[in-house]
Amino acid sequence: VLTPETMNPAIRRVEYAVRGPIVTRALELEQELRKGVPKPFTEVIKANIGDAQAMGQKPITFLRQFPPILSPHCPHDVPTSTTSISTPSHALTVPTMSPRPSPLSPHHPLTVPMMTPQCPDSHPNLSLTVPSLSPRCPHITPVSPCSQNILKLLVSGSGSSRTGVLIPIPQYPLYSAALAELGAVQVNYYLAEERCWALDVAELRRALAEGRKRCCPRVLCIIIPVSPCPLSVSPGQVQSRECIEEVIKFAYEEKLFLMADEVYQDNIYAQGSAFHSFKKVLVEMGPPYSEVVELASFHSISKGFMGECGLRSGYVEVVNMDPEVKMQLSKLVSVRLCPPVPGQMVLDVVMDPPKPGEPSYERFQAEKEAVLNSLAEKARLTQEIFNRTPGIHCNPVQGAMYSFPRIDLPARALAAAKEKNQAPDMFFCMKLLEETGICVVPGSGFGQREGTFHFRMTILPPTDKLKILLEKLSAFYTKFVKEFS
Repeated sequence: VLTPETMNPAIRRVEYAVRGPIVTRALELEQELRKGVPKPFTEVIKANIGDAQAMGQKPITFLRQFPPILSPHCPHDVPTSTTSISTPSHALTVPTMSPRPSPLSPHHPLTVPMMTPQCPDSHPNLSLTVPSLSPRCPHITPVSPCSQNILKLLVSGSGSSRTGVLIPIPQYPLYSAALAELGAVQVNYYLAEERCWALDVAELRRALAEGRKRCCPRVLCIIIPVSPCPLSVSPGQVQSRECIEEVIKFAYEEKLFLMADEVYQDNIYAQGSAFHSFKKVLVEMGPPYSEVVELASFHSISKGFMGECGLRSGYVEVVNMDPEVKMQLSKLVSVRLCPPVPGQMVLDVVMDPPKPGEPSYERFQAEKEAVLNSLAEKARLTQEIFNRTPGIHCNPVQGAMYSFPRIDLPARALAAAKEKNQAPDMFFCMKLLEETGICVVPGSGFGQREGTFHFRMTILPPTDKLKILLEKLSAFYTKFVKEFS
């Protein structure tokens, strides 16, 4: 019954570079190393995904103490906080505390699909996420429930009336994958690499005009900070408040629904830069914008300083959504049942962390600052080492946890890639993996301007290992250019 010919054709169009051929080969090389197959390296370094703890980041102590099932020995304010989120007035329920059915899933007594009370807005505007097979955080990956549900509500029509979605280039590949699966039209707008990946409203207007020739653009996706990874994330540009205001005005004028990924709001490294939430700016702009512009913003415990990818929790907040549509969103959320209990509990702590004077405050703050300071140092180190090498051009990593360097590739390398039927940057990244064991993702998987070549890598490895990685990669690039010149 189910054959390649009869399967859903939309699935064939889905691609995801972060888990593509490069990673498949990296896993094979790990197996070969275990079997004693000689290699010019002793380990595979996976710099392709933003899983902080898998790359060596220590968990924040308080977050791991919070679910009592994870640790019976914890400061007295931990069980106090646990009790506060399990009282009858709150949406969250835990089997050992209050096995009350969820209002949206009466058949499921463990958890509720709505947000816990510490979130930044009223209960009806927030939805928790549910577990996903995706290795990324549930709410920020368009193939996962919350963001995909928002897109499901927005995608409609056929032919020239089919919904178009403006996404940044570089993008996170799950954007294009979700749009392909839903049959929406992808409308690219390019970030200005020469200006540290700045978002330009003039470019948004160009993309919108081009999109209207073939579809009906209704959605604008923004990533804060901009970074090829992840509703998701592009190369680490921090949006200024003025830029956000311009984007909101643009969405208002052109009647576009805004999707704002704010997962990396804690990861701001550039001097003088600060995070500005779209909702806060929208509200402070006042009418007519604050009353009309429709917004869905996303946050997660997988990124930031938390790095809790395995606990699988996040939320989406909707602003100015039609009440009837909001009811339909609630229905979609309830169909997916619920997120896991420990993730909900940790998310509550992230939204309402220890306060000054409480037993856990000093340690929590110290660990948080240590993580963010370390990431800032690694961001600086990445730019510094890459830019020493002629032919590698790395913008400052102002935020998030990735770099997206541009590389100059000689003509013979382009010809060799063509012979192998590979994109030039895929050819480079595959050679890098085979000769050094370093796994990065080709920029072609994220989108890039014609004639340019990039790779994306995380800055998450421990500083000593990251320095070795950067120097080995730079040395390989110099060798590669010499070989193909």
